[in-house]
Amino acid sequence: MQLAETAIKILGQLQDFVLSVKDDDFVAPSEILSGASLGQHLRHTLEFFICLENGTAKGVINYDQRIHDKLIETDKYIALDTIQKISDFVSNQQIDKSLKLEVGYSSNSEDCILIETNFWRELSYNIEHAVHHMAIMKIGIKQVANYIVLPSDFGVAASTIRYKESTSFVGK
Repeated sequence: MQLAETAIKILGQLQDFVLSVKDDDFVAPSEILSGASLGQHLRHTLEFFICLENGTAKGVINYDQRIHDKLIETDKYIALDTIQKISDFVSNQQIDKSLKLEVGYSSNSEDCILIETNFWRELSYNIEHAVHHMAIMKIGIKQVANYIVLPSDFGVAASTIRYKESTSFVGK
C-alpha cells in the first residue's frame, strides 16, 4: 500500500536523523525555531502518529489530546523506540477503517465536533504533517547540527519533487 510505504519511508528518515544527531544538539533550543528544539519537533510529529494509533483502536481520533511526552523529545533512544513502534503499527494496517475525527477550533471553548473520516485519510494527513515538520526541522538542523547530511527529499512533498523533476528539463 503506497500510503503505508510512504509513512514508513518518512519514519525511516526520522530514524536516520535521530541516529545522526548528537544528544546535546537534539535538545538544544534553536533560535531559528523560536526556541524549540529538534527533539520537540520530532516529538510533535510522532505524537500525531500515536494519536492515529490510539484513535484507530477507539474509533475516534483527536490530535489535540497529545501527551506531549518530554522523554520523546529529550531521550534519543525513547524517540527511536517510538519511531519503531509507529512503523510496526503502520506496517500492520492492511485494510481501511471508518473513523471519526474529533476537533475543536474555538479558542474559548472545549466544544468539539465529530467528522467522518477513515484510517487511510488520516494516515495521509499524518504523512503531510510529518513532511511539513521535517521541512521545519531541516532549517533547525542547518543551524544546530549542520554536520548532518540529510537526503534531498527530507521534508519535501512528493508533489514538489515531481514538479521539480518535470521542470528541470525545460530549456535544455
